Amino acid sequence: MPGDPRPQLGRLGEQLAAEHLARRGFQIVERNYRTRWGELDIVAFDGRTLAFCEVKTRRASRSGAAPLEAVRSHKRSRVRKMAGRWLIERPDHPYAERLRFDAIGVTLDRAGRLVGLEHLEGAF
Repeated sequence: MPGDPRPQLGRLGEQLAAEHLARRGFQIVERNYRTRWGELDIVAFDGRTLAFCEVKTRRASRSGAAPLEAVRSHKRSRVRKMAGRWLIERPDHPYAERLRFDAIGVTLDRAGRLVGLEHLEGAF
């Protein structure tokens, strides 16, 4: 009996999101930063903006549920707490003129191929 495919799906989505950010001129500063509130998926920096990115990955479905629908108020609050903890624990982090909270939704088909990627800058 195969194991839970969700961790592998999440890793693939985060990798695709990181590649998307790199194409947009961001350097990935850290991935999968763990705190007591959960995991901060991606911290990225473009020379001016430090972006804390929440990545949601889903398989394409007939229901059409978008991955970003999963980023609700409770999750946004937790991401803010995790970002605050990251800033405290990483005093050597890049100096940024702006801090931003982004949401990246990744949709894959059954074979694991990218169907869509939605990047909301300043999502919360």
